[in-house]
Amino acid sequence: MFSKICPKLPMRNKAKTFDYYVIKLGFENFGNEDFEDYLMLKKDEIEIHFFLYKDVNPLENYGQVYIRTHHIDQIYQTFLDQNIAIHPNGSLQIKPWGQKEFSLLDPDKNLLTFGQTFPF
Repeated sequence: MFSKICPKLPMRNKAKTFDYYVIKLGFENFGNEDFEDYLMLKKDEIEIHFFLYKDVNPLENYGQVYIRTHHIDQIYQTFLDQNIAIHPNGSLQIKPWGQKEFSLLDPDKNLLTFGQTFPF
């Protein structure tokens, strides 16, 4: 039986990816070892893994993760208060498919979409 999914996204620079996710978004480093070309991060019940891909073109990167939450308004406001850039087309809004969502782009243009079923 399936129990969890941990997406793996490309990163060009481990230090920049670490700073964005840990310092800005509040993730923590996960794992007992530090691998030169791999990064495992965790926040609450989710994990996102990153693999080094120095040649990824951010303008052609289609890495995406959809993160479900129970506190979409609070998370959105926290990111705004911390001056974290919201995707230009991804401000907080209710979508036709019944989700309240917003999106971010990480340093490598991986798309992070946060969503909560609406109405709450």
